[in-house]
Amino acid sequence: MKNFNFYNPVRILFGKGKIAEIGKYIPKDKRIMLTYGGGSIMKNGVYDQVKAALKDRDIVEFGGIEPNPTYETLMKAVQRVKTENVDFLLAVGGGSVLDGTKFIAAAVYYEGDEPWEILSRMRPIRKAMPLASVITLAATGSEMNSGGVITRAETREKLSFGSPLLFPQFSVLDPQVTFSLPKRQVANGIVDAYIHVMEQYLTYPLNTPVQDRFAEGLLLTLIEEGPKAISDTEPDYNNRANLMWAATMALNGQLSLGVDSDWATHMIGHELTAYYGIDHAVTLAIVLPGVMRLLKEKRSEKMLQYAERVWNITEGSTEERIAKAISKTEAFFKSLGMGIRLSDHGVEADVIDRIIERFRMRRMTTVGNPKDINVEEVRTILEDVM
Repeated sequence: MKNFNFYNPVRILFGKGKIAEIGKYIPKDKRIMLTYGGGSIMKNGVYDQVKAALKDRDIVEFGGIEPNPTYETLMKAVQRVKTENVDFLLAVGGGSVLDGTKFIAAAVYYEGDEPWEILSRMRPIRKAMPLASVITLAATGSEMNSGGVITRAETREKLSFGSPLLFPQFSVLDPQVTFSLPKRQVANGIVDAYIHVMEQYLTYPLNTPVQDRFAEGLLLTLIEEGPKAISDTEPDYNNRANLMWAATMALNGQLSLGVDSDWATHMIGHELTAYYGIDHAVTLAIVLPGVMRLLKEKRSEKMLQYAERVWNITEGSTEERIAKAISKTEAFFKSLGMGIRLSDHGVEADVIDRIIERFRMRRMTTVGNPKDINVEEVRTILEDVM
């Protein structure tokens, strides 16, 4: 196991009716900006619950944050924060709203040429506005971590950022608020969480049984609970609660302690979203099997462990067991309604050259943290899943 430092200060308010408690955790003298997306919180009652919990508080609202939050929209929010003297941010929505709100929190105090440099040049974040969240979708884990991903529409780029200053002070997770979600969004959340776990698990053995068993438990939970959420005619509270907590635990930092993480699947998937607007989770479901097939020899030890412990595959040669595990993984994504080929989403082969060229323009020679996928091998991955 590698050395590590671990810090996670996020207070979690989990369960039915917890939105009512948020007023206890925001100082009464704060001017709050309420951030949200397209307005679904107005329809499902979450907005009313938040406003009731913050009755008599000084609130400014900013809506319209996109599913892939754009720099252009978020900079409008930054201007509102400055002109209206906001000093606390409350994100109400899914992970995209929270990612966008984290960026607002950092961009407000940025002193360089333009806040996009936080992403494009990885400029350090030295100060950030306090923030919190009410999460309405089990997916990204952003409610318990300090990172985010932002898209710049002008240049069709999607980049990540992060800082310990961007941990939410608290996050509310009420599984009931996910009951009104379309099945497509529920499926996206399940796949997003699953691949967050895989990116931290499916690398190389480092004698980390705690992290491995934790990851495998989350994967098994998602495999067991995911199809229920898609097939049930009426949402089940315990099912949604298990999915919501699994998504949070998938990316709150604990799985990555002392191990090698990857994120190549995410890096490639971000480009597909930037160019084609494909749902983030869908891009991950497309790319991951291609990554697994490319690395089946380099990462054979962990892939065999994954095959046995998650899919109960114990017979056959090394190659056969790994192939079965990849096939099972693809079948799981398809069972949730995912199209797992680029051609399923109208993506043409020329996108491969565009993605590789973009990586080269960023002076990247490899993708992913273990540095075992070179940029040209991205072509192999994408051709495999075309």
